[in-house]
Amino acid sequence: MNTKIKGRTGEDVACAYLKKKKYEIIERNFTTNVGEIDIIAAYDGYIVFVEVKARRSTEYGVPAEAVTYFKQRKISQVASQFLSKYRKLNYPVRFDVVEVYMDTMTVNHIENAFDSYLRY
Repeated sequence: MNTKIKGRTGEDVACAYLKKKKYEIIERNFTTNVGEIDIIAAYDGYIVFVEVKARRSTEYGVPAEAVTYFKQRKISQVASQFLSKYRKLNYPVRFDVVEVYMDTMTVNHIENAFDSYLRY
């Protein structure tokens, strides 16, 4: 399975999981000149920016470990662009990571996985 297919499958699994938990999916693969956010959802009054990491095994660590400080900053910058574009600057935000283990198709949802680096 190539990385694009694996990523898309992981995102599909994550979306199904979030919908089951009553998250409203606002957008998938929101892209700007800075980068991309896999899933943007609304839940409990928050706008939730979700990074999905799919892995076949934990041989090289758990998926969330791939969300480095630099990746977090990039996600925050793209989130800021989304909030500005859709005039949602006063909404509370949260950054989650959804790990998808492809070998078992299990999901680990890490709420508030990292703090925002948003600057308006």
